[in-house]
Amino acid sequence: MNDHTRLSFFASAAEPCSYLENKNAISAFANPNVDMDMKTYNELIQHGFRRSGGYVYRPHCPSCNECVSVRVPLKKQQFTRNELRTMRRNSDLTISIVEGKFRTEHFNLYKRYINSRHNDGSMANPSKADYHRFLICDWTETMFIEFRLNKLLIAVAVSDILSTGLSAVYTFFDPQYAVRSPGHFAILIQITEAKARDLDYLFLGYWIKNCAKMSYKRRYKPLEGFINDQWILF
Repeated sequence: MNDHTRLSFFASAAEPCSYLENKNAISAFANPNVDMDMKTYNELIQHGFRRSGGYVYRPHCPSCNECVSVRVPLKKQQFTRNELRTMRRNSDLTISIVEGKFRTEHFNLYKRYINSRHNDGSMANPSKADYHRFLICDWTETMFIEFRLNKLLIAVAVSDILSTGLSAVYTFFDPQYAVRSPGHFAILIQITEAKARDLDYLFLGYWIKNCAKMSYKRRYKPLEGFINDQWILF
């Protein structure tokens, strides 16, 4: 979309928050009836937006500002000893980048992951259509990073390629290999890949202080948060 005067936003209906108890959540969505493109997406992500499938949104809760968009500034980032240990522990994996399109092998792994980690929520028992709506998008530049052990697919990281960085959309893995910390390793590989592409940031989505599911994002340093319409170093 090159005519930015056409871009408008709509608030979703309030629904129970997936991350904080006794709270309702509202999101502001970029008009889904107007064609989105990478130029507009690049600009919106600088203002705390994120995508789910083909929808671009950010939290818009009137009485809550707990969701903070975060990113790793790569020019200042250096791997810690713990991160280097994680990378060495997974050095036997084969890593490859493939086109961001539907693959049955990916979907089967995603289904095992969701039914192991989120079997009591709205994501449980995903269909191919659910998977497609969540991760596949026809207007983004998206890569799927595959992690294989002796040709066996054990993890996939979905990452959008932006003009200023990579955006970590989602990672899923075989629960049998959780001891390898595949989610953490996938973030480290995306940092490495973004640096190789001479990009400035890795966008990690939303961090929520009082949500255990999101606490892992604070382990990456340095980390910037989009607070009061500006990026601030934590």
